[in-house]
Amino acid sequence: MLARVWSATIVGVDAVKVGVEVDVSGGLPKITVVGLPDTAVQESRERVKAAIKNSGFAFPVRKITVNLTPADLRKEGPSFDLPISIGILTASEQVDPQLLRDYLFLGEMSLDGSLRPIAGVLPMAATAVKLGFKGMIVPKDNAQEAAVVEGIEVYGLNNLDEVAQFLQQPERFIPTKFNPTTEFEPLFNNINNLKDVKGQNHARRALEIAASGGHNLIFVGPLGAGKTMLARRLPSILPPLDFNEALEVSQIYSVGGLLKNNGSLIRERPFRSPHHSASGVALVGGGSFPKPGEISLSHKGILFLDELTEFKRTVLEFLRQPLEDGFVTISRARQSVAFPSQFTLIASTNPCPCGYYGDTIQPCTCSPRQREQYWAKLSGPLLDRIDLQVVVTRLKPEEMTRQKTGETSEIVRERVLKAREKAQNRFKNGSC
Repeated sequence: MLARVWSATIVGVDAVKVGVEVDVSGGLPKITVVGLPDTAVQESRERVKAAIKNSGFAFPVRKITVNLTPADLRKEGPSFDLPISIGILTASEQVDPQLLRDYLFLGEMSLDGSLRPIAGVLPMAATAVKLGFKGMIVPKDNAQEAAVVEGIEVYGLNNLDEVAQFLQQPERFIPTKFNPTTEFEPLFNNINNLKDVKGQNHARRALEIAASGGHNLIFVGPLGAGKTMLARRLPSILPPLDFNEALEVSQIYSVGGLLKNNGSLIRERPFRSPHHSASGVALVGGGSFPKPGEISLSHKGILFLDELTEFKRTVLEFLRQPLEDGFVTISRARQSVAFPSQFTLIASTNPCPCGYYGDTIQPCTCSPRQREQYWAKLSGPLLDRIDLQVVVTRLKPEEMTRQKTGETSEIVRERVLKAREKAQNRFKNGSC
């Protein structure tokens, strides 16, 4: 008997429908998986066999052929464990096939038949709505993530036995609901607050301007001037993500397997701070099956490059096109995908190798040639894309004790919100 179960796979940050066709026929007992499966999909044969047996079902001792369609699309990951299992149970007439055409099945399975969470459920749910599916069957830990998307019923189940029961008696199960009033409340991190910064009024003003207009910013100054401290407080004065922005950012993190709190929406703007040893692939994304990099994970948020001049020049040059276009295209022999990358670049660097050039406390020991070589790592086109270049001076100890703390992040955030509202109204009217 032939059975067809619907599933999905991730291509870039979007999902593509995949058909899982299972044929059980006479012949020597063997499971064959075709349709460009990767190693994780091939290994599902052993997981599926053990899971079916340990869930109390009879595994057919016959020839089983599993075809993943479309055949020219590479399939990766363990999310096909559940649809392959359901296909085998259906083809061996152990479950009712009536509901298979209306539901999308996703999930990795343990050997005891329990369902484990997978990455990329959020964009798969969005694709399921576009394709007109009635519902989705996902692991329990992914249910809240998928339920964010409106227009589809999401059933979070614990194991293969529950999935079989659902196919027999769906009325016994209640779909997971998303409550926007409780699941989507903007949260602000009170740990990094601008009130902790003493003095540095010029740098604080630059942060406010960068937050208001989404301008790229670089702090230059001696060590101990507070460059990193200032940069890490920029997210506290940014406006919260609206629902559509949060959904867009959460899809990227879902593809990367980085969603936490049982898959609830990301409510704060991302703040990514990769180490200066990061490679170009880690920064912009890539791999045999392209995955989002740091610039896409900072979409709608902040990409902070501390010690900018310590990054390799070739790595920094990768930022030029994403800063200009707002997206990055990763091209490989098998496929080409585009990742969104609308981020604000914040960077900090010392003025010279020793870090004391221009400092009023410690004299610089670097030669002019050393300083030239130090700044040669930053090309002119890259610096041209950084709108604000601010010199931050170090406060003397007596100034630190006399200075009072500045305005809190809450006060500055209100001004940033008003500035953004004025800009939106200005552009809406067509004026500059």
